[in-house]
Amino acid sequence: MTSRPWSLHGEEGGVGSPAFVSEFGLWDDRQAAAAEQVEMRLDEVDLVRIAFCDPHGLARSKTVPADVFRAVLRNGMDFSAGPLIFDTGHAVAVDFLADTGVGVGELLGAGDFVLVPDPRTFQVLPGTEPRTAWVLGNEYLRDGTPHPLASRDVLRRVCAQYAKHDLAPVIGLEVEWYLTRLTGGPPGNAGNGFGRQGPAPAVEAVNPGYQFNLDGYYDSVADVADPLAATLIALGLPLRSMEHESGPGQLETTFGPMLALDAADAMLLFRTQVKRFCRRRGMHASFMTLPRLDGFDSSGWHLHQSVTSTKTGRNVFAANGNALDVMSPEGESYVAGLLSHARELCLPSVPTVNGYRRLAPEFSLSPTSVDWRFEDRTAMVRVLSGGSATHVENRVGESCANPYLSIAAQLYAGLEGLTAGTAPARTPYPALPGSLREALDAFGASGPAENLLGKPLKTCLTMLKESEVSRFEEWCAAERPATGEVTEWEHREYFGAY
Repeated sequence: MTSRPWSLHGEEGGVGSPAFVSEFGLWDDRQAAAAEQVEMRLDEVDLVRIAFCDPHGLARSKTVPADVFRAVLRNGMDFSAGPLIFDTGHAVAVDFLADTGVGVGELLGAGDFVLVPDPRTFQVLPGTEPRTAWVLGNEYLRDGTPHPLASRDVLRRVCAQYAKHDLAPVIGLEVEWYLTRLTGGPPGNAGNGFGRQGPAPAVEAVNPGYQFNLDGYYDSVADVADPLAATLIALGLPLRSMEHESGPGQLETTFGPMLALDAADAMLLFRTQVKRFCRRRGMHASFMTLPRLDGFDSSGWHLHQSVTSTKTGRNVFAANGNALDVMSPEGESYVAGLLSHARELCLPSVPTVNGYRRLAPEFSLSPTSVDWRFEDRTAMVRVLSGGSATHVENRVGESCANPYLSIAAQLYAGLEGLTAGTAPARTPYPALPGSLREALDAFGASGPAENLLGKPLKTCLTMLKESEVSRFEEWCAAERPATGEVTEWEHREYFGAY
C-alpha cells in the first residue's frame, strides 16, 4: 500500500483528498457555478474560516489562508471526529476505542472525515482584519458517501421529501438572546477538563430590564446593536427587526422568510457572528435559555413555518379569502403533525438541561402544553392567519438548538400530518417533557426520531445527551441545589459555549 506524500503548501494535494469533489460528484450545477465565483473572489480575502454544525448546534471550524482554500474548495478538508463524540461539556460520550455502537466504522480511533465546502454559503465577513471569509461545509466519509452523523444532511433529506410532493417549506426566524458586558474575570480554565467546564464568563447586566420594547432600553445597547444590525444586513441576512425584550439586555432578532436550508444556515451564521461581533467590543452574547444571573428571564426561539406549492406558488396554509382565525385544511393537518409528534421530537428543539427551565408555568408566554390557537402566544403553536401570509409559529424551541435538527424535526412532523390529512385532535395530546431526561426517554422510544435522523445519528445523539444529563444528575446528587433554581452546573456548561 502506498501513501500519499506530503505536498508543498497550497498545492493541489496539500489538503483533503485530491479532486474529492469531482471524483464523487458532490456538487450540483449551482454549486459548481458558485465555486467559480468564489475562486475569483479569493484575492479579496486573506483567511477563510471553514465551518460545520456539530450535533449540539455549535459551529466547529478551521481557518486557512486563502491560497490553501483554493485546494480545500475542491479537495475538502480533513476534520477530527471529536465534535461528534464529545458531549456539551467535552466529556467523551461515544467510546471511540472499541465498538461505538453507532454504526459508523470511521469513528473508531476518532478517525477523520472530509468536510466539503458548499460554495453557495461563502461570505466575506464585514469589518474583519485580516480580511476573513466564512463558508459552511457538508460532512462526508472518506469513500465519498454523506456522513451519517451530519446535521445539515438531515434537513436536506427532509426538504427533498417535500419536493417529492411539489412543496417547499418556508421558515422565519425569531430569536431571543442576551447581551451582557464582560467584566474581566478569569479565563475559565480553573477546574476545566474533559466533562468539567470551568467558570463561566464574568459579566454584568447592561440595563435593568422589565420594560418590554422600551425605546430607552434599546438605546442603552444601541451602540452595539445598531452596528450589529448593519453587519447582519451586510452578510445578506434578511433582517426584519432588532428589539429589546423583557430581561436585562435581552434582545430579540427577527428575519424574513427563507427556504428551510437557507434559514438553518442563516441561524448558524447569525449566532456565530453575533458572538464574534460582541466579543470584539468587550461584550458577551449568549443564546443559553436562562443564565444564572439576577433578574434574567428565559429566552426562546420561535420558528415561523409555512409551505408553498412549487407548482402554483400558493401558500398551502392560506384559506380562501382574507378572513381571520381560519386556515386551510392542509394547514390544520400540518398543525396536527406538529402536535402529535411534539413530545417525542421535543429533544431536537430543546436539547439542553437548561432549556426545560423555560417550559414552566411561571414563564407565562412559554408553552407548557401541546396545543394550538389563533393569535395566542400562550399556545405551543400560534397560528397567524391572513390570506397569503397565513403561517404557524411553534414557540417550543430554545435559541441554542441545532438549527438543522430543530427545523428538520418540525418540518418532518408537519409533513407527516399534511400527507395524512388528519385534523388536530380534540382530546389532549401528551404533555411536553418537563426535563431533558424525560425528553430523552421519549426521543429514545420514538420510531419517527429514527425515521428522521437515521439509526446512527439517533444513536449518537442519544449517547451525547445521556452523557450530558447523567453528569448533571450526578452533580445534583452531590451538591443538592435548591429545587427549581438554575444551577451553577448549567451556567458553567452553557453560558460561555452557547
